[in-house]
Order: sequence, then structure tokens, then C-alpha cells
Amino acid sequence: MLVVRDAPSPNFDQRRGPPDMLVLHYTGMPAADEAIARLRDPEAKVSAHYVVDEDGTILRLVAEERRAWHAGRGSWQGETDCNAASIGIEIVNPGHEFGYRDFPGAQIDAVISLISDIRTRWTIPDARIIAHSDLAPDRKQDPGERFPWKRLASLGHGLWFEPAPERIDALGAPLAVGDEGLG
Repeated sequence: MLVVRDAPSPNFDQRRGPPDMLVLHYTGMPAADEAIARLRDPEAKVSAHYVVDEDGTILRLVAEERRAWHAGRGSWQGETDCNAASIGIEIVNPGHEFGYRDFPGAQIDAVISLISDIRTRWTIPDARIIAHSDLAPDRKQDPGERFPWKRLASLGHGLWFEPAPERIDALGAPLAVGDEGLG
């Protein structure tokens, strides 16, 4: 059974219809408590529906029926108000700026369970389970290259495509757009 604790944020408004998209983020702050405080601070004007801590603890900040303020400027498959169409999940990780690291197993297990649970309530196609960087590639990179998209897709959530050989660096990691080199 999925255990979710409530930690309400005042940062939300009304949806225009049911969510049909999931946006995964990392918190990008040095510590979980700092990120949670910011997501609950009315002056910050930012929030998410859920936060998943490194130990697998799940906090619900905004009810799924409400529009949380997590995605910002961007678009996906023609949707330009991604907050209105999505449920946002913040995954605690300091991110690229503060010591990006692997996501612990307990945390990823909790993220997968949460996604499974959310999909029992809403119709969310695999192609609409996305990274924050997918909808705003010019300004965001989360949840980043260490997030286990392949595992998520293998369990029936989201899509995974093996990168083309010319898109892999010498260490086996996907190249960023524009890093293809000169051949």
C-alpha cells in the first residue's frame, strides 16, 4: 500500500480539465527540507503535487485535482500550459548545480509506485510521462541523465528508446544535443 503524507502548499489554482500528463523533476537544492520549504512558501509561487525523498517518503503538497505551479514556461505535444495538464513530481536530488548524484533505489521504487497509483485515477499515456527538460529543453535539465527512464519504461510507465550509436560518447553515455563532435 502506498503511504503518502500531506504537507499542503498554498501554491495552486484551478485546473481547466483533468490531468493527462506527468512531469518529473529533481528538486535541485542542497537539501530536501529546503526544497520542501520553498515549494510550500507562498512568496515563492512554486509548488508540485508530490515530493519523493531519497528514503522513499512521499509528500503530497497539492491535490491532483488542482493546478500546481511546477512546469513553468514550455510545451509538450502542443500543450503550452503544462501546469494545467500535468501532475508534477519533485524527486529530491541536489541536481547538477549542487552535486548531482544517482537516485537511491528506495526513492525510485517510491516514484514508480506513485506513478502506478496516479495512473489508476487518470488517463496518462506513456508519451506524456516526461522530464521537465522535455517540455523546457532550453532552460531545464531535470531530472537528468541519472534518472532511470529505461527501468521506468520497462515497468510500463513512459517510453524508452536506445540512443543511436552516433549519439553515445566513449563512456557509453548519451551525448547532449550539439555535442556530436566533428565525426
